[in-house]
Amino acid sequence: MRGVIADTGPLYAAYDKSDRLHARAVQQLAILNQAGIAVIVPYPVLLEAHSLILKRLGIPAAYRLIEEITQGADLINLTISDYQQAEQLLKRFPDQAITLFDASTSVLSNRLHLPVWTYDHHFDIMKTAVWRD
Repeated sequence: MRGVIADTGPLYAAYDKSDRLHARAVQQLAILNQAGIAVIVPYPVLLEAHSLILKRLGIPAAYRLIEEITQGADLINLTISDYQQAEQLLKRFPDQAITLFDASTSVLSNRLHLPVWTYDHHFDIMKTAVWRD
């Protein structure tokens, strides 16, 4: 299956018209759709994006996110092993403010051999494959 694993940054930027990366996120979504590349959203990313959108953009936008993600993306759960590996990955970078969300997304990317659609430089630090248009 051809796909990219979505990080929170591009998902959030696609919803927030005032975000400096909004136009880029919308354009990249169009590129992914036109190329038939599946957008895979890990449940932790959905939870993080929902929380940010709820707090910053309000209830209607947060509900819209859930509806659009469940209809237009492939959702995936991580395994217990993924979370354990993410914890170990964090320990390799004690001087970096890498979130457990990002570490777990990196582990999933490595397991599935799929790049991450992200704007976060921490994925480069973790040596994770990143999708860039």
